[in-house]
Amino acid sequence: MSLQSWDDRGVPEWTARVVRASFPKGTLAMRIRDALGPVFTDDMFTEAFPAGGRPAASPGALALVSVLQYAEGLSDRQAADQVRARMDWKYLLGLELDDPGFDFTVLSDFRARLIKHGIEEKVLDVVLDRCARHGLLRAGGRQRTDSTHVLAAVHTLNRMEFVGETLRAALEVLAATVPAWLTPLIDAGWVERYGARVDSYRFPKGDDVRTRWAEQVGRDGYLILDAIAASAAPAWLREIPAVQVLALAWQQQYHRDGEEVRWREGKDLPPSRDRLSSPYDTDACYGLKRGKGWCGYKVHLSETCDPQMPHLITNVATTDATVTDTEMTGNIHQNLATRRLTPEQHVVDAGYVTAAHVLTARDEHRIDLLGPVGPDTHQGERLPRSAFRVDWQARTVTCPQGKASISWSTQRRNSGTELARVHFAATDCTGCTVRAACTTAAVNSKWGRSLTLLPAAQQQILDTRRREQTTEAWQQSYHIRAGVEATISQTTRRTGIRRTRYLGMDKTHLGHLLAATAINVIRIDAWLTDTPLGRTRTSHLTQLHLAG
Repeated sequence: MSLQSWDDRGVPEWTARVVRASFPKGTLAMRIRDALGPVFTDDMFTEAFPAGGRPAASPGALALVSVLQYAEGLSDRQAADQVRARMDWKYLLGLELDDPGFDFTVLSDFRARLIKHGIEEKVLDVVLDRCARHGLLRAGGRQRTDSTHVLAAVHTLNRMEFVGETLRAALEVLAATVPAWLTPLIDAGWVERYGARVDSYRFPKGDDVRTRWAEQVGRDGYLILDAIAASAAPAWLREIPAVQVLALAWQQQYHRDGEEVRWREGKDLPPSRDRLSSPYDTDACYGLKRGKGWCGYKVHLSETCDPQMPHLITNVATTDATVTDTEMTGNIHQNLATRRLTPEQHVVDAGYVTAAHVLTARDEHRIDLLGPVGPDTHQGERLPRSAFRVDWQARTVTCPQGKASISWSTQRRNSGTELARVHFAATDCTGCTVRAACTTAAVNSKWGRSLTLLPAAQQQILDTRRREQTTEAWQQSYHIRAGVEATISQTTRRTGIRRTRYLGMDKTHLGHLLAATAINVIRIDAWLTDTPLGRTRTSHLTQLHLAG
């Protein structure tokens, strides 16, 4: 596949001659330069750099190096070394062969500036815009989305490790900044408890002994917090981040009644979404999915999946590990609309789909949200809800035996979704010939069969989708969703996206944007060189079974 090449005058003549002679077949860096030009320019990042003076390195070049860094799995130091050593990188960056490059610390400063000024999305946006201008990307068509877990760049700690390590982190800062102030407050026992990294294998054995150890840690922590809160203590000690984390952690993990400090029971803890999981990354949360837990984040990747076009990642969303997929559906659609890349059809798994999402996607964004909805929860031994006839105007429901409901009340879920709760008379159900297949309500119950209905528009779309997803045509259309698993696999293998390099949500999200942009660059290069998509791997045993 060929594209109209950009004017190549930005590459020094001697660099272009030497690199083309050395790599007559080209490299990824060379092909990207020839196809898309310099990609990033300095004026795209002017708001992140002061008007006066001169930046240590070109912001446009730093953006491109940051993308290549993820494409090749390099550290900051290694990436800076590649700028000095790799001729094809100099070609892509438009540098002379003897250009000395820059110090590796400039890369971390560049990332910090992007986050500070809120322009981290620009890296991905610019590449998508270049692709759109060259006909490699357009709105409409089909896209698909899925998520995967992301491990934080910290140890996963149990509760005892967490409180011990939180206090130790605060003591380390205080010992370094105000040693004379801290010394009178501690003794040799503190060094034994907090002198080394807190690890569970050092804990005493037995639940009672461990509880006493945790409460001792609690008393030690409150001793430090009370001393800091005293009027004689320097006021700036209260502004130390490690001290603020200590105060919040102690609120979450302990009860205090006068001098008594008690270890909170598990049921008395705040929910995971509101609870600290690490003193070093306060944005990371402990999440659980399909019985698997991790401390960190989740990343949602959306990509195009039209045939005869490169499959490019169009949106990246990063959340803490407790946010469910269904909470992100509307956010993803809004982000795609902002980029003017809304698809005609968005293919997702069941975690992203509710009846409300289907209606909102259709009415607000003209998107057909394609994904399986939950089954009728009354199926199995009971007659499904679809067997009942609903009169929304009269607010009554008629059962298959012709009996009408006697109660219709409006309720709300904790999420705010309005529901209708419908009941049939116990006398109508008691002698019914299909009672055993319809309801499990007790014979002496106040009500017979009960139903829960969504608002009319949502319930109707839910019933329609349940019928559609049993058809062969729907299932064939849905098969394309599986391809996003390959994107997550490629992004994980090439960029290490499942373990963040940085601390904090903002830095982690920027890392995910750079990783997604790197995958797009790799896929554009594969498109330019007519590299076919990889085939699904099938084990030899499975092949043998299929052949049989």
